[in-house]
Amino acid sequence: MQTHDRVAADPEVTPPRPEPAERAQSTAGGWHAELHIRYTQRGKRTVLVDRAHRGPLALQKSLYPEGDAVCHNIVLHPPGGIVGGDELLIEAHLDANAHVLLTTPGAAKWYRSAGIPARQDLRFRMGPGAVLEWLPQETIVFDGAHARMRTEVVLDAGARYLGWEVTCLGRRASGEAFGSGSLRQVTEVRREHRSLWIERGSIVGGDPLLHSPVGLAGFAVAGTFVAAGNTAPAEIVAELRALRRTQEYLFAVTALPEVVIARYLGHSAEQARACFIEAWRVLRPWLVARPVQLPRIWRT
Repeated sequence: MQTHDRVAADPEVTPPRPEPAERAQSTAGGWHAELHIRYTQRGKRTVLVDRAHRGPLALQKSLYPEGDAVCHNIVLHPPGGIVGGDELLIEAHLDANAHVLLTTPGAAKWYRSAGIPARQDLRFRMGPGAVLEWLPQETIVFDGAHARMRTEVVLDAGARYLGWEVTCLGRRASGEAFGSGSLRQVTEVRREHRSLWIERGSIVGGDPLLHSPVGLAGFAVAGTFVAAGNTAPAEIVAELRALRRTQEYLFAVTALPEVVIARYLGHSAEQARACFIEAWRVLRPWLVARPVQLPRIWRT
């Protein structure tokens, strides 16, 4: 089932109900789901003007907790988990000067697979002066899962991006380590046709690097927060580096031309998100001249 809407106002989108053929695909070959969204600026208001989805990906009603300029949306994946053979694509295009904050209602769960990988592709394209904030809740990669994640961010002149990813390997609270399976992640940020930052990572369940000091050092939760679009002054970098308060986790900041990268390594997704929210409180006013406004879904 595929739907395509031209959106005139702020729509309420209910999760799509799978047709019989899609249910069969879900059981036999995995979900193939896509969500394509486009935003534009009308007057001083950022509005969702185009939405197309196929399979179980949807968008909740647009919210404006900080006024017309910034549109908040929640991306929904109704099945609640990702299994071998699933392929998810989320593509967002922002026209000039649009400002959008996207988040998710809960953790993304990647389940054990018999060897068939599951994939998620994120493609974000921002027109001149546009701002996208991609702030999902954590990703949990179960023992035995085979996860493939790719994020591509393309910025036109003056566009800016703030995005994070918090990944939990196994379920430590349930006594489950990441003893088998695999995780591959690729993130690329480009300014028009010029690469600003590319990172590729590959983790194999049970690998000695999971416990090595030159690897994950025994930590089960890793997070990366990327702010792109401007070169951070020394005082911003210093403020970020001063955020670490305890010895329970590792936190580091790297400043590159037009990109700032903050990293978390520890044992708690909640701690990682709290750490990144504090970094966001520093980065958002500097990069987009707005104070932090927490999405409402985070408080429910």
